[in-house]
Amino acid sequence: MEKIIEDLNWRYACKQFDPNKQISENQLNTLLEALRLTPSSYGLQPWKFVVVENKDLREKLVTASWNQKQVRDASHLIVMCAPKTLDESFIDNYVSDTAKTRGQEPSDLAGFKKMLMMIPNKSVEGQAAWSKNQIYIALGNLMTTCAQMRIDTCPMEGFKPKEYDEILGLNELGLTSVLVCPVGYRSDEDKYSGLSKVRYAKDDLTIRI
Repeated sequence: MEKIIEDLNWRYACKQFDPNKQISENQLNTLLEALRLTPSSYGLQPWKFVVVENKDLREKLVTASWNQKQVRDASHLIVMCAPKTLDESFIDNYVSDTAKTRGQEPSDLAGFKKMLMMIPNKSVEGQAAWSKNQIYIALGNLMTTCAQMRIDTCPMEGFKPKEYDEILGLNELGLTSVLVCPVGYRSDEDKYSGLSKVRYAKDDLTIRI
């Protein structure tokens, strides 16, 4: 069996973390680098990743997470956020960074910028939906990286974004929370860790034409 398949079979949505086990700073930096390297549509990276380490804040977030204790007990809590609005300055920043990285002038990318303006031209709801789709790619990348490092995760949609935004001061940063992912190590008492993974057979999910 290929190592990656073994890793993915090992992974599950951890329901009970061991609060006494912490991931190292080097491991955290690897996870953050994996998030940074996540692909996104047009390469626009419409996200920020907030690492919540403060225990008092995480205790407050439990009630904003329908009392799911993973947000408190995991080694680290990663809150995946999107900009509230994607305006022309958002595009300009990306075009400038692209030009700097590749030794070009921003004016060389005028045609590219014109194409990218389709994102700011979306409605606020359209921008939010587009950003959310990109953030799900980052979540998948994070979970796969964690599985390869034998670090547990619990991807969560079950939280109250408005309360998260208030508790973490995200509104002042022009951000809104989209997804939450505690990372750490499973507790020996987590009854879900030993359950068989339920997935349809490959032939039931795959169409080859």
